[in-house]
Amino acid sequence: MADLDLAPLRALLHEAFGGEEAAITPMPGGASTRKFFRATTASGRAAVAFFVPDATRSDEIDKTDGARARWPFLEVQALLASRGIAVPRILADGSRDGWLLVEDLGDDTLAQYLAARPDARERCYQVAVRDLAAAQRALAELPEGSVVGQRAFDEDLLRWEIHHFREWALEARGVTLPAADRAIFDAVAERLARRIASWPRGFVHRDYQSRNLMVRDEAGAPALVWIDFQDALLGPGVYDLVALLNDSYQSFDRAFVEARLAEYARDAGRDVDEVVREFDLVTVQRKLKDAGRFVFIDREKGNPAFLQFVEPTIDKVRASLARLLHEPDMRALADVLARALPG
Repeated sequence: MADLDLAPLRALLHEAFGGEEAAITPMPGGASTRKFFRATTASGRAAVAFFVPDATRSDEIDKTDGARARWPFLEVQALLASRGIAVPRILADGSRDGWLLVEDLGDDTLAQYLAARPDARERCYQVAVRDLAAAQRALAELPEGSVVGQRAFDEDLLRWEIHHFREWALEARGVTLPAADRAIFDAVAERLARRIASWPRGFVHRDYQSRNLMVRDEAGAPALVWIDFQDALLGPGVYDLVALLNDSYQSFDRAFVEARLAEYARDAGRDVDEVVREFDLVTVQRKLKDAGRFVFIDREKGNPAFLQFVEPTIDKVRASLARLLHEPDMRALADVLARALPG
């Protein structure tokens, strides 16, 4: 904390805690540049603060409308809360100085909760799938000018994410595709991006996975609170299902995944076979990106913590491709991947 001016944070805490002094301790962060802190008072009051370095020059500020400059986190939090979705309460807004003070939800992410209570896995994921379907219904109509509605998984973004795999999970690790395989990869990436972009779009959290869901007890049953939703945008309904059920930090057998997909299809009023097919196609796109991103975080941000997930993530791509071999593009992509990363 020595290199960070905490005076703005202390002012926020003074406002939130009515002048009561608070001890400030750093918390572990994730892949982003944000810094997190827990503040506690002698009387037991607590809050979580996060700081965004260079917030005014980063994507944390919404600049889509010249009349405003507001953090997407704040706008999306207000939207979700207004539609009945559980999110942390805002305790004090110091975003002008790069700070925000939010409700302390404890340390139990879904990942940590299940590490201690593996027997609760099915119940928690049933809740997560049910909550997602309900949220998609609640967010079917967005306020005019919503930051969520101004960005989407269009062809360009989807294509860029697929090539992120080639650039970082392959080339940055010394694997260059031969010209023929590069042409196949590029053509499949183009068609896959176009295909996914053509599907109906709705609200997408974008990273709806076990480290971004907090667990709290409600009448003896686990309830989930959404965090890290500031990048929400429009995209295919199954995108968040892929993040959840093909989570790079968790491992599920296919029967478990298909049971949750069936529950989602029922709750969303969709055909289950269509959901399963779209789920596997988006898994190929999303998990290729994730594998590349983990290498990018190591090489560009100096954080090797995610490298352990590169190979398991690529394995999830292989598993989905194996179920899609009846499609020429997916069969061709599986062959390219097998030649690039044999064994």
